[in-house]
This record gives sequence, C-alpha cells and structure tokens, in this order.
Amino acid sequence: MADQITHSLESTNLADILERVLDKGIVIAGDIQIKLADVELLTIKIRLMIASVDKAKEMGINWWEADPYLSTTAREIEAEKEKVKLEKRVKGLETKLASKTK
Repeated sequence: MADQITHSLESTNLADILERVLDKGIVIAGDIQIKLADVELLTIKIRLMIASVDKAKEMGINWWEADPYLSTTAREIEAEKEKVKLEKRVKGLETKLASKTK
C-alpha cells in the first residue's frame, strides 16, 4: 500500500514539473567544436527549446505553421504556388508552340 502512495506522489510531481516546463519553457544551448592544430574543422551549434505551443507562439515562434510537412494550410499554400508556377510554364510553352507553327 505504501508503494502505491509513493508512486502516485512521484507521478504527480513529474506531471507538475512537466506542466511548469511547458508553461515557462526551457532552453538548452551548447556548441561542439573540433579543432586540429588551431584549425577549426567542424562546429555544431545545438539549440533546444521545450515549451507549449501557446508559450512558443507568445514568444513569436511559430515555424511549424509554415512547414508543409506539419501544417495542412502551409501544404495548401505550397500546392497553390506550384499550380500557378505550372500554369505559367504551360502558358509559356503554348505561346512558344503557337509562334513556331505560324
């Protein structure tokens, strides 16, 4: 019985921590550099932010809304742009063909 109470309290604490992190946000940053004889060969910059969608939007971060792989709206916009581009190309080809046949 005591194990169940302890487990329940630990789960609540983890849930509280997760809620706080998502509400406030957390940023983890780091750089990895590989050098050989004072010559920089590789630099990797790592930036990780964990936050709720609402908090990210509040901070001005909403890149996923413009990513066609993550947003149906962005996918529709990309499809419309591609359609317009193809229509222009077809019209150009039709114009060239019409001028050659005259």
